Amino acid sequence: MTDRRGHPYLPKLKENFAEGRIDRREFLRTSTLLGLSAAAAYGFVGKVTGESFVPPARAALPKGGTLRIGMPVGEVKTPHNISWAHKSNQIRAVCEYLTRTGHDNVTRPYLLESWEASDDLKTWTLNLRKGVKWRNGRAFTAEDVIWNLKHVLDPATGSSVLGLMKGYLLEDYDTGKRDEDGKAVISSRLWDSSAIEKVDDHTVRLNAKAAQLAVPEHLFHYPLQILDPEEGGNFGVGSNGTGPFDFVEQVVGSRAAFKARGDYWGEGPYVDKLEYIDLGDDPSARIAALASKQIHGIDFAGSTQIPVLKTLSHLKLYQVATAETGVVRGKYSVKPFDNVKVRKALKLAIDSPKIMSLTLGGLGASAEHTHVSPIHPEHHGVPGVKRDVAAARTLLAEAGYPDGLDLEVNISNDPDWMPNAMQAMVEQWKEAGIRVKINKMPGSQFWDIWDKVPFGFTIWYHRPLGVMVLGLGYRSGVPWNESEFANKEFDELLAQAEGTLDIEARREIMGKLERIMYEDGPITQPFWKSVVTFYDKKVLGAGAHPTNYIFAEQLALDQS
Repeated sequence: MTDRRGHPYLPKLKENFAEGRIDRREFLRTSTLLGLSAAAAYGFVGKVTGESFVPPARAALPKGGTLRIGMPVGEVKTPHNISWAHKSNQIRAVCEYLTRTGHDNVTRPYLLESWEASDDLKTWTLNLRKGVKWRNGRAFTAEDVIWNLKHVLDPATGSSVLGLMKGYLLEDYDTGKRDEDGKAVISSRLWDSSAIEKVDDHTVRLNAKAAQLAVPEHLFHYPLQILDPEEGGNFGVGSNGTGPFDFVEQVVGSRAAFKARGDYWGEGPYVDKLEYIDLGDDPSARIAALASKQIHGIDFAGSTQIPVLKTLSHLKLYQVATAETGVVRGKYSVKPFDNVKVRKALKLAIDSPKIMSLTLGGLGASAEHTHVSPIHPEHHGVPGVKRDVAAARTLLAEAGYPDGLDLEVNISNDPDWMPNAMQAMVEQWKEAGIRVKINKMPGSQFWDIWDKVPFGFTIWYHRPLGVMVLGLGYRSGVPWNESEFANKEFDELLAQAEGTLDIEARREIMGKLERIMYEDGPITQPFWKSVVTFYDKKVLGAGAHPTNYIFAEQLALDQS
């Protein structure tokens, strides 16, 4: 990333870090977003802390072999509207992203060479990497980027990218149509014809209606792969891409195979072939496959697998603290969840630290029902959050349920921590008169309807910022707003927070957002969880990414 133009906030950011007002992670994250190269950012950290930064040397890694990783293999026909990280890992091998947020949570250019933000954070200039070619030999250009951005922002695509970019690139408008209840049908469109502008063949400019501090991180949201426009947003075996592998075979629910490209523009790949092996929902299947060395690693390890896998001497454990979580939510406009007292009673009736301990052991932290993590730099916190069964009973009675409440919650049986956590919550809810039946489904079934069920328990992956999570999951009218939460004050505060660079000022706004989530919000959220994975020690370059991403072109196999 270029350092030619320093954003005017960078001196203040450096001062804040040097004086200890922000931590290392927040300095690295924000300084690189504002145009400082990762090397320069780490260099400044070294001046303050005395630590040294040595970029990883990947060129020395051995080449050859077939790398096999245990991971669900799902259908990925339309990448821009996928909902799960494991699907993005398949697509990522072929179709890449403009940016990349690494294991260290620092976002760097990828298909971009650099970016520049205007002083007011409303104009972002994206400079494309030159010399990149699609597998079919065509040059990668600004037209490809513009097509992809417009495709993900088209409401007809159904992409969750809308939740991130709606506040600064889109506007709502009345379509002139009416729904079955006679209400106006509202949709979204680019706020201005020049919102996404081609400057030249290798430069794209985003002209936003509002300030936005996290555009480079938005460009790495996993449904924003850069697809070949000539394929119309579709994907499958043989698809064209700029990535390190060719997609050569897929059997949904069984395996996906990729062959290394010899003409890849970047570093790697180091293995000849990559295979993702679907081992189903049974946790023991992953253990058996790793123990017998049928696979070299897994995308993540469930809580019941970790103690056993730790005993296998040929494996190495990788762990990272994250903002990954599970939230229980009801539809905001569907009884009984349309009553704020019911929503609050569900929160008050559980003991979050105890559920975290029972479910995750030491691999997590208790949460506050806000979906903003202490890991997020703008986390404010909601004081006084604790279990109060008597208050929960009182709220239920005031809501019209003096004899308690009967509910049915829909969940997936995979990953294994989800049914365990749900059972712990059910037992605690009983004491408040909330009687919940668990409808447990195979993951392949549940994840097709996760956002449609009236009452469900959903896994949410890590995002670097709290404002990103809130934009994806709770902004009015966006695809991943599974609860259909709608709060005008919340939307306005969120837009304000997204454009506020100063961390202390953003934290104050976030405090108001967190309070709304706790008092009015649709979720019951017991904990945050760490991401844990295991790889054979023969796999070089492995690690645990906070969002469960696999960068397969960085992995090699020890041939000795």
